[in-house]
Amino acid sequence: MTRIHDCSTADGRSAGLAAATEAVRTGRLVVLPTDTVYGLGCDAFDTDAVNALLRAKNRGPDMPVPVLVGSWTTIEGLVREYTYTMRTLVEAFWPGGVSLVVHEAPSLPWNLGDTRGTVMLRMPAHPVAVDLLRETGPMAVSSANVSGHPPATTAQEAVDQLGEDVAVYLDGGDGTVGTASTIIDVSRDRPRVLREGAVPAGRVAEVLGMTPEELRGTCDPRRR
Repeated sequence: MTRIHDCSTADGRSAGLAAATEAVRTGRLVVLPTDTVYGLGCDAFDTDAVNALLRAKNRGPDMPVPVLVGSWTTIEGLVREYTYTMRTLVEAFWPGGVSLVVHEAPSLPWNLGDTRGTVMLRMPAHPVAVDLLRETGPMAVSSANVSGHPPATTAQEAVDQLGEDVAVYLDGGDGTVGTASTIIDVSRDRPRVLREGAVPAGRVAEVLGMTPEELRGTCDPRRR
């Protein structure tokens, strides 16, 4: 039976985290608050759970599921090579609203969809999400909505869309940003912004010593 846990109190948060951790470990879906929008998540290494997540969202494997982590260091075990650019972005923007598309470690036993050897990683800046991730390890997490509908920015909006497909809802209040993360592809020779969201591309470019136009791929860096 679906449960909604109010995480605004210590007791509610403790009970909610325990229930969500158990749900993830037993292959079920949970909804969790993040700093951007609410997320629909499961164990990243449970293929059946990931497939259930895709069914709940009514989408196919052609749109791979991102992965959330609970610490800076977790990324090092998930990527093929932990580069200077990745480290720079992690230290500048994690936890926070920047997602990184990276080459995944080839030995990882997961199936997140048609990733073509890459995975999108982020550490959210929400204490409830981080506490859950530190209990469960990496989670496959997509926005808590049915494809084609707006991402949920409250737990109730997630309930209205996903209903009984989710075992546990963690209510962490309204999304503080309400906008999806900015996606930076660092799997190429040069970083490229794929989606501008919670963090302006100009801020990311400044940290990387690039211009916003270079990061967006709208100018030739050789002509800078």
